[in-house]
Parts: sequence; C-alpha cells; structure tokens
Amino acid sequence: MSTESTQSQACCSTPAVVSKDYSPKGDYIEVDGLKTYATGPSDAKLGILVVYDIFGFFNQTLQGADILAYTDKDRKYQVFMPDFFEGKPADISWYPPKTDEHGAKLGEFFKTQAAPPKTLPRIPKIVEELGKSKGIEKWAIIGFCWGGKIVNLSSQENTPFKVAAACHPAMVAADDAPGITIPYIMLPSGEEPKEDIEKWEKGLKVPNVVEWFPDQVHGWMAARGDLEQEKVKKEYERGYKLVLDFFHKHM
Repeated sequence: MSTESTQSQACCSTPAVVSKDYSPKGDYIEVDGLKTYATGPSDAKLGILVVYDIFGFFNQTLQGADILAYTDKDRKYQVFMPDFFEGKPADISWYPPKTDEHGAKLGEFFKTQAAPPKTLPRIPKIVEELGKSKGIEKWAIIGFCWGGKIVNLSSQENTPFKVAAACHPAMVAADDAPGITIPYIMLPSGEEPKEDIEKWEKGLKVPNVVEWFPDQVHGWMAARGDLEQEKVKKEYERGYKLVLDFFHKHM
C-alpha cells in the first residue's frame, strides 16, 4: 500500500504547458564529459538529476525539467539532464515496434546503449561534480521509462539522493524494492505490467506513493506525451505536480 497522500499541495502551481514548439529555458553544459541540459536558478541549493527515456532530449522532457526547476514557489531547484546516450538515442519510430526490424533495433539498443551497468557508475561522478561546481547540497532523482530502472538501482544503500521518482517505469523488478533506502514515488501508466509493480510496491520499506495513470500511454510525461491532446496535457501537469509535492515533503 502507498503510505503518502497523492493530493497535490498548494506549493506547486504548474505553469502553462506548451503543446508544441516549446522553447527550453535552460542551457547545455558539460558534466563528466556528457552534454547536459541545465535549468533552474543558479543560486538554488537543491538539485534534481533527470534520467531521460531511451529517446533522449525531447521537448516534452526538457519542458518537464523546466517545470521541476521553477514550479514550486517555496523551493527552487537546479535541474540537470545528462545525455547518457552521447548523441545516439533510440529512434522514437522503433517504439512500439511495428516490424521485426524495429524490434531488433530496440533490443540491441537496450543491450548496448541502455545497459544499466554502462550508466550507473557515471551517476555518482556527475552528482559529485555538480555538487562542487554548482553548490548543490541535496539531491533528488527522477527517471522516465528506462530511466525509472536507473532510478531504482540508484536509490539503494549509500545513494547520494534524498528522494526518488519514476514515471512510466520500464523493467520494474520486485527484487529491487527491498534495497531502496529513500522515499519513492512511482507514476505508472496504463501500459505497465500491473503485477510487476504491485510486487515491487509490496517490497518497499520506505515512505512511498504509487499513483496509476490508467488512461495514459507509456511515456506520457516524456517523449511520447502528445501534449496537443487536452487529457494528456492535463495528466502531464498532474504528474509533475505530484512529483514536486513529494520532493518538497522529503527534501
């Protein structure tokens, strides 16, 4: 069972979401050799690391980073999204796979570019470097789809993060849950395997929220969110508000 209220609090008032042709508010910097989207007030002492989905930098995901940075009127965040795929993300036309070729390309991508052992060792280095250069004192982490698996594995013992979030997560495994040591919010879509997430949820030993978005597709808060659809736009906004409220409470 979830142990936190999922009601959005007054501290967060999501700015108007742009449906298309979004102009990101941040800039790109280099961190641990990776191109990294950076947004938020430079004097903020709280940081959020964003682990994007397999499609890399997309306007919906960049807009989400800006929402995280500027929405909470009582707390501001510096937000950073590294390009873990180094300019070679998956092609969004591969998912969901419509041909055997798409399926093969997607499978190969998960084995190579998206293999967690390739990404996980970089995260402590990135956090340490940004902590020193940007003055970040406390960290949260949020991941989308594939990034949700990275968040699960980055929330274990000795994590540098104080709180974690996973939105429409991929590869949810029950045996990851008992080792999670920080408060955790998960927002599954209607396309995640319910049994897998319920088993994972039962294994948690930390304060948590699991809020389902059953009428949304896998990826609605990131690259696959069609923000020109009013219902998707509304749930995109609600998802980010829930994450921010949870971060506010636990940082």
